Order: sequence, then C-alpha cells, then structure tokens
Amino acid sequence: MGRTRAIPSGEEGTTAVADGDELPMMMRDFLAKAGGCAVLDGGLATELEAHGADLNDPLWSAKCLLTSPHLIRQVHLDYLHSGANIIITASYQATIQGFQSKGFSTEESENLLRKSVHIALEARDVFHQTHHHHPVLVAASIGSYGAYLADGSEYSGDYGESVTLETLKDFHRRRVQVLAEAGPDILAFETTPNKLEAQAYAEILEEGDVKIPAWFSFNSKDGVNVVSGDSLLDCAAIADACSKVVAVGINCTPPRFIHGLILSLKKVTEKPILIYPNSGERYDPDKKEWVASTGVTDDDFVSYVTVWRQAGAALIGGCCRTTPNTIRAITRSLNKRSFV
Repeated sequence: MGRTRAIPSGEEGTTAVADGDELPMMMRDFLAKAGGCAVLDGGLATELEAHGADLNDPLWSAKCLLTSPHLIRQVHLDYLHSGANIIITASYQATIQGFQSKGFSTEESENLLRKSVHIALEARDVFHQTHHHHPVLVAASIGSYGAYLADGSEYSGDYGESVTLETLKDFHRRRVQVLAEAGPDILAFETTPNKLEAQAYAEILEEGDVKIPAWFSFNSKDGVNVVSGDSLLDCAAIADACSKVVAVGINCTPPRFIHGLILSLKKVTEKPILIYPNSGERYDPDKKEWVASTGVTDDDFVSYVTVWRQAGAALIGGCCRTTPNTIRAITRSLNKRSFV
C-alpha cells in the first residue's frame, strides 16, 4: 500500500492521494479542478529584472534567493493573479555545487534550495487568503547540468564525452532529494536537452523512492528533435516509462514549433502534455543575451493557444521572456479567470 499525501485542491481541505500508481491520478484530478487545462506561469528572470534585480551571475535567477527573495515572492504572486495554476520555483539554476562554488557550505546550499520552495509555498498561501477556490500547484524546478555550467550547453545538450549517465546522476541526486522533501507538489525537470539526462532523471526518481510526482519537459530548436539532436520520441518514451512522471512536454522552444511537437509527443505517451514555449526570441550563449528581433508579441503568442489546446496540450504557459501579461492573455484565451 502506498503512502498517502495531501494535494491542494484549491478548495476547502485537500485531496488525499496515494503514491506509486496513484500519482497519475493526482495530475488528472488537478486538471479536472482547473477546468481541463491548467495554466503555468511565465518567465522568472525577465520579471525579476523588471523589478530591478541584477542577474548577471552564473546563478542567474537563483541569485535572488541570496539577494532579494521578496522579489521572487512578488513575481510568483504576479503570476497567480494573472491566472496561473502552477508556479515554478526559482531553483532552475540553483545547485548545491553552484552555491558551493560561491563559498557556501553544503548545509547552506541545501537550505537555499529549500528556500526556493518555501518562497513559492508562501506566495500560494498569501494568494489563497483571498482566492482559495483557485487550484494552485507549486513545482520545484530542476534545470539541466548545462544550466549549472552556464556555458550555453543547456541549449545544445553537448556535455562532452567525459559526462556519463553516472556523472549526471551523481550531480542531480541530492538536489532532487532536497527539493522533493521541501514540500512542493511536483518536481519540474525543465529544458532537458538530451536523452542521457532524461535517463538520469528517471533512474534517480525510481531508485531514490521519490514520493512526489514529476514532469519532464524538453527543448527543441528544429521542431523535430531535442536540442542535442536526440530523438524527441526516444526522450519522451523515457518519461512515459517512468512511473513517477505524470506529464511530459516542451519548454523554452519557439512557439512556431509547438504544434508539431505536441503531435509527436502524442505518438509515444498518453500522459498529459505540457507546453510552455519561450517568446520566440533566440538566446546567444556567447553574448549571454536574448536576440529580441526574433520574438513574437503577446498577441501572436496567444494566437497559438487554441491550436495547442485542440492538439492535446493540457498544461499551457510560458518560458523565457514571457510575462504576467502573456499568462493573463493565455488565461483569457482558455476562457479562464485572472484576478487583476
């Protein structure tokens, strides 16, 4: 018999579910409470910078865990008021190894990971004081090994021949454990650039007896494969085979590719599909900046939403360079309610 835990229902009380085979039911129940399609939040770093944060650091948005946690909380609240059903923690670039390189002890580094979850939980609690019927999940973000390297390899998936499956498992294992035990509702393995890292995540989840569900999302730059050139179908099949994974999808990918990628995912999984594209702008890893001229407006972005929903996406939001305005427009496009 699996252990049970409470999942926020967005209404008075909670919904108890069992681990193991019941994890997929948790996501389906949540989607039902969200009206069949849930709205994810949007870009974090973009909004932190808009609030005055300086993110010129290898820690990127995770830097604000040290310098300005109140800004993270405010951005979470901005997205909740825009209609988001899922807020993603500021831990994408937060790693034990990254914090240690800044002089923090292992204990201090792990506490910063926990802090990212606690900030999001606090934002949800504040929001639910006045909007308790709106279902909200907190997703603990786990970025790729390439995100930690901060050398652009999260957008290429090329880690070199010296990085093995065991290298990746050793890198991520404790981080996953700490985040999972900090109290989020789900783990978000984001911007996964290659098949090897997807396999590492799946094995960590199964071998570590992680008690909460997860989603895997991949990024693509050609609309066919993940950014490393590995087959999206092969990567998604790994996620589909993992019992702890309750949704599979695409993030940080230009909007024009999303429809075809949804159709590809449906060939290998019946799990809910989530998509949260970037604005369509291109990231230049050498200059470490986004090339603005290639982006789309919020209106253009949102014009895709109905098509994505009809194609089978069950969770829709935004990634880099999208804003609360984007999420508010997605919410309205789905005939859902925002709170501003």
